[in-house]
Amino acid sequence: MTAFRTLDDADLSGKRVLVRVDLNVPMADGKVSDDTRIRAVAPTITEVADNGGKVILLAHFGRPKGKPNPDMSLGVVVPVLSSVIGRPVAFATDCVGPDAAEAVAKMQDGDVLLLENTRFHAGEEKNEPDFVSALAGLGDVYVSDAFSASHRAHASTEGLAHKLPAYAGRAMQKEIEALESALADPERPVVAVIGGAKVSSKIDVLENLTAKVDALVIGGGMANTFLLAKGIAVGKSLCEPDLVDTATKIMAAADRTGCAIVLPVDVVVATEFKEHAANRIVEADAVPADGMILDIGPRSIAAVNAWIDKARTLVWNGPLGAFEIAPFDIATVAVARHAAERTHSAGLNSVAGGGETVAALHKAGVADDFASVSTAGGAFLEWLEGKALPGVEVLRRNA
Repeated sequence: MTAFRTLDDADLSGKRVLVRVDLNVPMADGKVSDDTRIRAVAPTITEVADNGGKVILLAHFGRPKGKPNPDMSLGVVVPVLSSVIGRPVAFATDCVGPDAAEAVAKMQDGDVLLLENTRFHAGEEKNEPDFVSALAGLGDVYVSDAFSASHRAHASTEGLAHKLPAYAGRAMQKEIEALESALADPERPVVAVIGGAKVSSKIDVLENLTAKVDALVIGGGMANTFLLAKGIAVGKSLCEPDLVDTATKIMAAADRTGCAIVLPVDVVVATEFKEHAANRIVEADAVPADGMILDIGPRSIAAVNAWIDKARTLVWNGPLGAFEIAPFDIATVAVARHAAERTHSAGLNSVAGGGETVAALHKAGVADDFASVSTAGGAFLEWLEGKALPGVEVLRRNA
């Protein structure tokens, strides 16, 4: 039995069900350009409606700073949402007050209603008790299905769970179960691939993982700082000399816990950062003074893949190189495809998350081939840091 209350525990028939979802979708020319987040919450919306609940959707959109902003109205999402779930979606011009109350009062069992942007009210991000009460007055049950917003203790992500019977929706449940299987009670060996530009953005992640995983692969610009900490010159590569001591401490901590730190042994260097820049492969300790490390080399790719071959669990956050531009996407794509193949052939529990990571997996054509891929950015990162997420903790059975 999961440690979290889920829809399996809820009686929804005839109930007004406040469902917190993530509809903060990308837009282009005034239209939704990517419906991934909408599709992610569709199963919860459909299940609640099919079980006779009145589905009242709560969501934010953009950063209106606590005031109504027509450019950030959720009204633009309604047509796409309706199309994805295959049923009509009504829209209320506010998330509290007379307009919201009137829209809720008109609902029949199985209806779906989207309330206006919760962040049009300052009480949302401040988690003000009066605003929480106003939202709670519209419902009988609360369902949280926005893992990506669960690291924020806002009214609609945390406060409501103290006012109404609270449950995890299916997308939230899937995220929690995937992350718990990867770090809380994983099959070993566990390998973590952590990439990205800067150590400074992931110090807490690296420190937490050295005590939890068997091997920590460090890639991207972050690896350059670790190479520097080992006394290896990195030329003009992106690095953070002021964090050399931090990198040294992380490597020492990993040594104490028996966690292998996997750094590049060969690298791809260029003298300029641009698409198809002239480049060559050199040993990691032979980077020329005018060179920039933009990807890891073939022997490094083989070393990472060898660790993935040993692994039963893989956690991935961040690219291994400058994957946005060719040909410096080669390592990230190659390792992603290898992990996907191991997921299918060997049952590897591959869990990935973060915006850049998802983009890289899509580029490699394997976003649907990992065991779990989270679209959450900050929440996924904070989970990797070992932090308790307010919007998750309130759903625990003993909460």
